[in-house]
Amino acid sequence: MKQLIYIAVALLLMGTTTSCEDFLTVTSPDKLSSENFWKSKKYAESALAFAYSKLEASTDTWGFAEVKWPVEAYREDIVDLGSDALAYPNWVELANFTYTNGNSQFTTYWRDSYYGINYCNQIIENMPTIPAEGITEDDREMILNEAYFLRAYYHMKLLLNWEQIVVRDQYIQSTDQLDKALSTREETWDFIIADLTKATALPTTRSSETLGRVTRGAAYAYLGWAHLTRAYEEPANKEMHLTAAVNALNNVTGYSLVKDLKSMFDGTNKNSEESIFELQLTLNTASGASYYTQLHRWIGVSELWGWDEILPSKMLMEEFKKEGRVATTGRYDSRLYETIFFKDEYFNDTETPRVYGYIYDDWFDGADKPAFRKYLPADMEGLEMNYFAPNIPLMRYANVLLMKAEALNELGNTTEAISLINEVRSRADMPGMEGTTQQQVREQIEHERIIEFPLENFRFYDLRRWGKTKEALHAINRTGFDPAKHNFYPIPIQELNTNNAVN
Repeated sequence: MKQLIYIAVALLLMGTTTSCEDFLTVTSPDKLSSENFWKSKKYAESALAFAYSKLEASTDTWGFAEVKWPVEAYREDIVDLGSDALAYPNWVELANFTYTNGNSQFTTYWRDSYYGINYCNQIIENMPTIPAEGITEDDREMILNEAYFLRAYYHMKLLLNWEQIVVRDQYIQSTDQLDKALSTREETWDFIIADLTKATALPTTRSSETLGRVTRGAAYAYLGWAHLTRAYEEPANKEMHLTAAVNALNNVTGYSLVKDLKSMFDGTNKNSEESIFELQLTLNTASGASYYTQLHRWIGVSELWGWDEILPSKMLMEEFKKEGRVATTGRYDSRLYETIFFKDEYFNDTETPRVYGYIYDDWFDGADKPAFRKYLPADMEGLEMNYFAPNIPLMRYANVLLMKAEALNELGNTTEAISLINEVRSRADMPGMEGTTQQQVREQIEHERIIEFPLENFRFYDLRRWGKTKEALHAINRTGFDPAKHNFYPIPIQELNTNNAVN
């Protein structure tokens, strides 16, 4: 069973009879003492709801997009800033690498990740205190392991964006506990991997009542990613971590690729068989719930009633078209059409108008302006709505296949890697890859990852893992990038001002 992350309200409903209204009026667990809060499974799951609630920063209307995508995507070579984005200096400086440690966007990203970590630590410290009559041992262990996963997830997000971070393994209850030094990357990876390993004891599947809670598949997928990343950072241990990555990813079972790629991003195929870890949003406003966004406006270009904040780069379009019209459909790689609206006979077919009931030229007045289709609603009714609530896939099975292919290829198992690459290509109606050498497979994996994951924000992490950030960014004339300064963000000034052990 594939996993959705139900933030806040929905999480409390899983496996409990507590009403949505009850949850909306519940007091945050950090304002309650152990004596009056940690009584039973019901209260533990309430605390767990807060631990999940900081996934991917805020989920309010536009604020959600304004943190996640500027911080993670603007530094990638596969996107450009749209015309409206240029009006926001704190976004522009992320794209042109002129930011300081006072940048508001990555400061929010840092802060919310540590909020999530603190909620996790509160659960880990207090779960053993719940009396036996209030919770079964199986439930106690499951909630603990969920907290371990989330704690690892938040730390990993931070470590992917900062060279060194503060490992927080205690619940912060007073300012006296804020002073703690940065950990080395090796220490932090050890911590993350240990937590993810504990989380692999989670259930493989979930019932409909608990759908959305983390499972074993997510734990193993992130464990594999952690080892894959670490393999390149620690050359002396590369083979060991690559082997560990393959072993972890081999345990991500029960998933399959979805033929209709765009359906996982337009709200029509939530909780698909490809989804391993997924943030769910909803238009349901019962009892005051508000877990929808204006993501379609933020992603959308002005011609499609959006705000024109992010665009496909020329480099991305060239990568999509690089192999030519060799798909079994007679067109380019099908992922291009699923991901981007562009000037092409497919989108200008008057007999089958594919851009919200019209052809491309009607919307764009004959201009050639590629625009992201990913994360836009499936139909005109959705496009007309002010709010949108698609799910946000955080880990897909396609990523597991390509990460495993990469690890296998680096270990010399090139033939097996090619098979996995071709499995992903087949979904896109593409023939098997050409080339059989290890280097050709490396190049093919980079190609596949570029066109498989636009707006899923893996590109910069890929480039840094491969030591190619400068090469890629300078190739598109973003020569302000200096890997010594910009491979990682600086520690936010907010942390420096509150943590005397960091300087």
